[in-house]
Amino acid sequence: MVSWAPHESGCVLACASSDGHVSALEFRDNNWTHQSFHAHGMGVNSISWAPAAFAGSLISSNPGPGQQRRFVTGGSDNLVKIWEYNAESKSYNLTQTLEGHSDWVRDVAWSPSILSKSYIASAAQDKSVRIWTSDASNPGQWSSQTLEFDTVLWRVSWSLSGNILAVSGGDNKVSLWKENLKGEWEKVKDIEE
Repeated sequence: MVSWAPHESGCVLACASSDGHVSALEFRDNNWTHQSFHAHGMGVNSISWAPAAFAGSLISSNPGPGQQRRFVTGGSDNLVKIWEYNAESKSYNLTQTLEGHSDWVRDVAWSPSILSKSYIASAAQDKSVRIWTSDASNPGQWSSQTLEFDTVLWRVSWSLSGNILAVSGGDNKVSLWKENLKGEWEKVKDIEE
């Protein structure tokens, strides 16, 4: 699995590997640099970059710390992990481990929305999708809501506006989900082959 960073970060590519490592490649000054680090014990199945701006930065009267370089990984160790780039050490550091799945995390997707909340969706072999939410007023705290399914799940993908989540699984169906005014996620459409 490979994923390009938001354009604000420059030409940066992250690669997830079944050997448990993540490789980050950056093109700068007509040269590629490469760093690799161990991310998950049993293999990295998916990777997704966060938006370059912090959640809430568009609607806040207090300017945030500027751009960020973060991504999320999902692994065969049932974990979802958040990594952040440290400019001083020029390395990616683990900042958060999100637990809740009971089987392999097959896919992760960080919502492109930069309004008042950050959202990460994770799809797993345990027949569930977890939608992890972090409010801009408390960015280090993540809570999750679980969506249960009747089949193993393969992929999750956010709409360009970041408010609709598409979920696909082993039953050859795609379902679309949206957060209602009560903060609960509800299915808005099933798409069958």
